[in-house]
Amino acid sequence: MTTTGRRPRLDPSTFQLPVERMRAGYYSDAYFTFTRGVLEDDDHHPDVLMQVFQRERSVLGGVDEAIAILKVCSGRRSPSGEWEPGWGLLEVRALHDGDEIEPWETVLTIQGDYSLFAHLETLYLGVLARRTLISRNVRDVVAAAGGKPILYFPARFDHWQVQTGDGWAAHIAGAIGVSTDAQASWWGGKGMGTVPHGLIAAYGGDTVLAARKFADRFADELNVTVLVDFENDSVRTALEVADALGPRLWGVRLDTSNTMVDRSLWHEMGRFRPTGVVPELVWKVRRALDGAGHGPVRIVASGGFDARRIRAFEEAGVPVDAYGVGTSLLGGSNDFTADVVRADGVPCAKVGREERPNLRLELVE
Repeated sequence: MTTTGRRPRLDPSTFQLPVERMRAGYYSDAYFTFTRGVLEDDDHHPDVLMQVFQRERSVLGGVDEAIAILKVCSGRRSPSGEWEPGWGLLEVRALHDGDEIEPWETVLTIQGDYSLFAHLETLYLGVLARRTLISRNVRDVVAAAGGKPILYFPARFDHWQVQTGDGWAAHIAGAIGVSTDAQASWWGGKGMGTVPHGLIAAYGGDTVLAARKFADRFADELNVTVLVDFENDSVRTALEVADALGPRLWGVRLDTSNTMVDRSLWHEMGRFRPTGVVPELVWKVRRALDGAGHGPVRIVASGGFDARRIRAFEEAGVPVDAYGVGTSLLGGSNDFTADVVRADGVPCAKVGREERPNLRLELVE
């Protein structure tokens, strides 16, 4: 990690960037590579101030990644074809990953020869947009949960290549766990998870047998948590698993489909919306576990949870110990914009995009 005045930034090597292709403009909007070409062919090297902002109240993510792109991909080709780094000729100031940001607040500035970094705008804006979206969404559910653990489980709903950076964005926003090693790699963690439906099916639909086999293999390495909805009878299955595993069981996970009604609620339909993981189901499982002497067993709720639904559960005092949240954390947008606001020391901004200094920005060494 590279240290600044306030806290460490991730080293550029963390991101495993495709440096040569980024330098060449392969991932950049063509008009930015054309811009670089025009400036270089005209031997025009304006000293500009580039200002980056977004329009939401949000949680900043991706800024260390954006800085890494500038560090290793800014510059130009010499006449002999050698890459001449541009980082030492730029002055970059930025906020930090995890900072809460206001609408229109400047989060990053780049000052220097525009031809050295014009081709990178698509890249640094893209990583800021994606990672900030994840950080904002995770922070929302963390706040809704009031300190209860949030497990970040959207890996299966998106392309595998986004896992590493998204996992970091979730981590800095407060997620307590992630489901893949890739998501945890930037802080040296490991993926975590529960006994899945696939393993239960592999043992003939016997949740208890699958849980025993899983605990035999992994109980010394992680907190054993078992999905208990395979037979759509979560109360019975939770008790059977708790009886079988004893102190090796950390928790049970309720994940009833939102198109189904758990067997334990069949005789209570008509008084509330019964489908999926509803408060009444959580209470039934909690009371059953407590009544059987399994008070230490936690309950993890998952399946269609977002900040609004978590907040409703918490306000109602539903005894959930942790929430697994997936696809809702990928929704929405959090776009960033970059503008040249000064050229060769003279204000030169598009109308409506005047320079907005931010005293919170820190110089990046």
